[in-house]
Order: sequence, then structure tokens, then C-alpha cells
Amino acid sequence: MTTTTQRPRPGGPAPHIGLLGSYGGFNLGDEAILTCVMSCLRSHRPHARLVVFSRNAEHTRAHQPTADRVVDWEGVPQKQVLDVLSGLDVLVLGGGGILYDGEARRYLRLVRAAQTRGVRTFAYAVGAGPLREADDREAVRAVLPVMDEVVVRDEESRLVLEEAGLERDLTVTADPALLLPPEPFTEQMMRQEGIPAATRLVGMSVREPGRAAEKLDESDYHALLADVADFLVRRLDAHVVFVPMERQDVHHAHGVLSRMTAPDRGRILHSIYSPGQVLGFMSHLDLVVGMRLHFVIFAALAGLPVLPLPYSGKVFDFARRMGAPALVGVAREQAGLLLAEVDRLWDEFPQRRADLDARIQQLRALARETCVRCGAVLDALDHETGDRAGPEQPGLHLLRPGTGTAT
Repeated sequence: MTTTTQRPRPGGPAPHIGLLGSYGGFNLGDEAILTCVMSCLRSHRPHARLVVFSRNAEHTRAHQPTADRVVDWEGVPQKQVLDVLSGLDVLVLGGGGILYDGEARRYLRLVRAAQTRGVRTFAYAVGAGPLREADDREAVRAVLPVMDEVVVRDEESRLVLEEAGLERDLTVTADPALLLPPEPFTEQMMRQEGIPAATRLVGMSVREPGRAAEKLDESDYHALLADVADFLVRRLDAHVVFVPMERQDVHHAHGVLSRMTAPDRGRILHSIYSPGQVLGFMSHLDLVVGMRLHFVIFAALAGLPVLPLPYSGKVFDFARRMGAPALVGVAREQAGLLLAEVDRLWDEFPQRRADLDARIQQLRALARETCVRCGAVLDALDHETGDRAGPEQPGLHLLRPGTGTAT
């Protein structure tokens, strides 16, 4: 049994809310999520103190100026992070794909530390999987049942968590970035990037192999995407623009360009843009082929014909929900099938457009539901009369939801 000490909860009209996710990692998808989650929290509590836990506090301060405080949580003394956690009313985990092998245990260790200090915890449309490592599965089973609510962004994540042994109600909504507002991407920006005017443009997104794309063969998929790019150059008399969503994407875009027979018809965006500006860039495109989930989301928000290349379950799940064609996997032997699919997509999109628009509106409504549910947790702070509790010892002891009492 864990003993506790008592101390006042801050509460009041200006709660302190922590945001913990893959922020400060130089990934535009994660930054889009952070922008939308912060907007949600501001809509419910305009005067709340928003504290972002970042992988790179300097990056987050530069790109999220509306955050009240940004703190590093990697490579710093644990006591510094725990002291910040102790001053929170609510810790919001996510959104985005953060509950996967090697990472889930790290995020959930901080969530657990917040819980043992009497801080409410809310999982904001998180993504999960793969989850095969024992430590990560144990952390999921120990920490998530104690959260005030767990909202996942897709059906794939719900199945992964249930297969890991999680026994609690889960709500499936949609990715927070579906609510991102566009920002202008001007003609001057287009000229600075060397993108020709008055021509068809195809957007393309690539990514690096890694834990989130374990089965991705670099040489194989570079050649596949080069085939697709060359086909679209010929078929549409188009230029292909590679849009990096993360720093490593530039290297892989060059890898695809080097295999194209028409590399002079390819461009790579080189300047640094905000997620809203990249969403605004979509208005200049005619068709999109993409691997990165949030690149696909941005294209769908812009109402473009989009062919997702599902290297993982999260991309396949989103493709299914938006009614887009999606192949299973990204492999060179699928080149013929992929070219036929993108050709059909271009021809049939005028008939598909209304269905896509309706599906995106439904997904945006689900994304807003996450915000409403998070708001209900914030509202509950106004009715609390209990005290904040903190443990004498760290550990993954289970707590009853909303209490500081060990089971």
C-alpha cells in the first residue's frame, strides 16, 4: 500500500495543464497535433496555463509561442520534470502515435508520476502500435486503466491496446490535426521554391524506415515511388513536389529523385514551414501520393485526390475511413497495381469528391468530440473538493481513477 501526503490542489479559473507528446521532434504532423490540442484547451479555458513537455524545448518555444511554459523532459534530471508535474491540474497525453514499442513505457512513466501526485490524466486521441515488448504492454495495462479517459484516434489503436491486455472502455475518434486551419502559401513562396507556375503539380511524401515502419525496404520503395513520379509526369504533364514532413524526409526525397527518369520535373520544398502553411500549400496541388499520415490528412482536408501508401496500420486505417484506395504495403512488385490505381484515381475523382468531402466532415466532427471530452475533464476540476496526493515511493501501483488511493 502506498502512503500519501496531502497538499492543496491549484484548481480555480486558471488551471495548469500539461501536454505530453512527441513534441519538439521536428515532425510537422506532431506539431499540427500540438497546435490543435492547444487550441482546444484554450477554447475551454482561455486563461489556463499551458505547459508543454518537449523533446526540444528551444524548438517548441520557437514554433508554439502561445505556450505559457515549455520544459525539456529528455536528458534532464528527473526531479525537474517531477516538480513540474506536481504543479499541474491535468496532464494531457498526446495525441499522435506515441504508444509503441520502446516509447510507450517512457511516456506512461510520466503519466504514472502525475497520477500518483493526484493529477488528472487524459489520453487525447492517441495512436498505438506496434506493442509487442513486455515492458510497454505492462505499462499500458498498469497506467491507462487509471486515466480519467482514454481516447484513441483510430480503430487500429483500439485493437492494439485491447490485444495488449487493456481492460477499460475506449473511445475512438479521429486525429486532432483534422481541425488544423490553413495558412497562406503565397506565390512568392512558390517562386522561392522554384516551383513553376501554370502547370499541374503532384505532391509526394516519403519517410525513413524505422520503428514505425519496420518492414520498409529503402531501395525498394525509392524505386517504386520513382516509377509513380515518372508515370504522373508523363500522364498529367506535371511536376512532382516532395514535401518533407520531417528532416530525414529530404534525404529520402533525393533518393527517389535520383531514380526518376525525369528528375528535372521534380522539386523538394527546402524552407521551413509551419503545419498551417503546408496545409495551405495543398491548394496549389492537383493530386497527392503520400506515405506520411499527416501529409495524407492535409491533402484530404484540401479536397485533393489522394493515394495513401500505407506503410503501417495508421495510414491504412485513415485511407479506409476516407474512402481512398490503399494498397497493403509499399513494395516494388506492386508497381503495376499502384500505377493503375493512381490512374483510376485521377479519372474518377470528380465522381468521388462529394463522398470524400462528407467523410472528412464526419472525421472532423469526431476530432471535435475529443475536445469536448477533454473539456469535460477540465470542467470536473471546478467541482473537486479533494486534495492532491503524492506518493512516498515511485512505482507502477494501480490507483482508482480520480483518487490517490492504491488498490
